[in-house]
Amino acid sequence: MKNLQAELDRRRAAHLYRSRRVTEGPQGPEVSVNGESLLGFCSNDYLGLAADPRVAEAMIRGVREYGVGSGAAHLVTGHSRAHHALEEELADFVGRERALLFSTGYMANLGVVTALVGAGDSVFEDRLNHASLLDAGLLSRARLSRFPHADAAALDERLAASRAENRLVVTDGVFSMDGDIAPLAALAETARRHEAWLLVDDAHGLGVIGPGGTGCTGQAGLGSADVPILVGTLGKGFGTFGAFVAGDAVLIENLIQQARSYIYTTALPPAVAEATRESLRIVREEGWRREHLQSLVARFRAGAERLGLDLMPSSTPIQPLLVGGAGPALAISDALRERGLLVGAIRPPTVPEGTARLRITLSAAHSEAHVDRLLEVLDEVWEA
Repeated sequence: MKNLQAELDRRRAAHLYRSRRVTEGPQGPEVSVNGESLLGFCSNDYLGLAADPRVAEAMIRGVREYGVGSGAAHLVTGHSRAHHALEEELADFVGRERALLFSTGYMANLGVVTALVGAGDSVFEDRLNHASLLDAGLLSRARLSRFPHADAAALDERLAASRAENRLVVTDGVFSMDGDIAPLAALAETARRHEAWLLVDDAHGLGVIGPGGTGCTGQAGLGSADVPILVGTLGKGFGTFGAFVAGDAVLIENLIQQARSYIYTTALPPAVAEATRESLRIVREEGWRREHLQSLVARFRAGAERLGLDLMPSSTPIQPLLVGGAGPALAISDALRERGLLVGAIRPPTVPEGTARLRITLSAAHSEAHVDRLLEVLDEVWEA
């Protein structure tokens, strides 16, 4: 029998032990964590909508109309008018025929991959894909092939050698730990040439980058013919909770019939759908949020370059600062917290051995003064 205490001890000794933090109050640039007031740079609330009063009021109105819970799965009595309206609005936003809501991004990825491929099929995934995409590939029972990061030529070779009847190419849009963007145009062309589906999980791109916040596919000028399966989450750029898959009507009908993580779970609370409808409206109408966010990214990167910090290449709000060892990454994160800043240390197995890093994330709710303070303290800590 596995010794669970020994496993915990091993993790602590290797600086890989994870601890939860208790926050109080709403999300924002300044957060109360374990009783400390800290300036935070580790949230995925990229547009600052998680605590927006208009989104909160929409959720309150939704609770008054629908109550707190949905009461059942979508295919029983849980699919409300609020859910249906949000699906239609999301489909319009991403330029697809239809969209289907899931309770989490993890469940969306599990649902779509396992519904489309199985034993005898093949899944081709970027080596740095999110854990939910990799788990979906494994659980599908299809043959899983992981190609080198962002390498369309390597993907081409593997697809050419495959004899599977159904082939699915899967990639993140923005890679959550590196902040870089997949070469979607090259991947789409490669998948099309080999008659394979392409799934893009644009969790960290939708709402945040691209024309009107349409994400990585919008930025690359790719439509539904290029990327037939688009996954998005609502708990990042949109500031609420949940996820969706968008595509043509045949894809969505198949997911309704076959995606187990959709069929066999309780639907999102309708009030969350109403809150998301409001946040989607804000995303579409308030482009200044993306403009301000990009100016903060540019300001931070310019300052980090002046300080000689080892930033990884990223034009997105995810700005990883490479450290190397798990112990040093934790030590720097602790030193930042002692000076009033909250920045997460990302360690294996989330990232490969020897690439532990500080995952700095910026938000439209931050100010230039916040970014300058971060640079000032990083300079102090890095020199120490």
